[in-house]
Amino acid sequence: MSRRRRGRDVNGILIVDKPQGVTSNGVLQQVKRLYGAAKAGHTGSLDPLATGVLPLCFGEATKFSQLMLDSDKSYVAVGKLGVVTDSGDSDGRIMAEQAIPADLTHETLESVLAAFRGNIEQVPSMYSALKHKGRPLYEYAREGIEVERPARPVTIHALDLVGFEGDRFEIAVTCSKGTYIRSLVEDIGQALGCGAHVTSLRRTCAAGFGLDQASQVSALEQLREAGESLDPLLIPVETALADFPKLMLQDAQIVSILNGQPVKMSGHPPGWVRLFGGDRFLGLGEQLPDGEVAPRRLVKQD
Repeated sequence: MSRRRRGRDVNGILIVDKPQGVTSNGVLQQVKRLYGAAKAGHTGSLDPLATGVLPLCFGEATKFSQLMLDSDKSYVAVGKLGVVTDSGDSDGRIMAEQAIPADLTHETLESVLAAFRGNIEQVPSMYSALKHKGRPLYEYAREGIEVERPARPVTIHALDLVGFEGDRFEIAVTCSKGTYIRSLVEDIGQALGCGAHVTSLRRTCAAGFGLDQASQVSALEQLREAGESLDPLLIPVETALADFPKLMLQDAQIVSILNGQPVKMSGHPPGWVRLFGGDRFLGLGEQLPDGEVAPRRLVKQD
């Protein structure tokens, strides 16, 4: 006997402004209940301390969550100099306190930041969700176990000093996937010789979506209490894939693609392409070097 699916079919992307003090999964489950959705997922965790852009994928959109997870992201972070914590942020235990250089100036801090722009190597935090032997690193950290982590290449596309006063500095960062802002702030503090940790972290952009498109969870709750539908807030999944070339298919090609068969269509470099039949989004295909387009991730058609 098959299990009855709980929840309704909801398809699309919702951008939430994650509040402080809750996990990304906690926000996901809360919003999923508000929508009564059968299937949902998020596109990369934010720490409980962090706030900001959290794209949530519903239904067919979950097929593309990994692509969104792999996108560049932007943050604004505040670091406190002179104090090192075990987690790299203010939620952790203080491990060391060091004097801030008396001659530290805005110009000195700017020169240190220059070394972290571009392609760099970064050692992930022990409080990250990266897995070691099937368990996330933060579980080992909470048990007091240190796991050796090799440095990984990441790219810091932009790193700007927004402000510096006393023992606090604020930076704006745009970076590649896999970049840990806590580790970046810690490394900046180490380079200054006094250590540092994150006291505030806000994600301002992810997968091309910004804070201006984000909904507050409290506002979603108020709408539901008022009997309003939340569905109009959903963004079509193809919006998150706008960087990929768009291919318009003819009727016979649509039939082939939906049946899982490649079609002859050249003119684009190899890689992902968005497939459309008229104004209907069919999913993602792959332009192959031999001039064919193969279906890869198709969305369910009504």
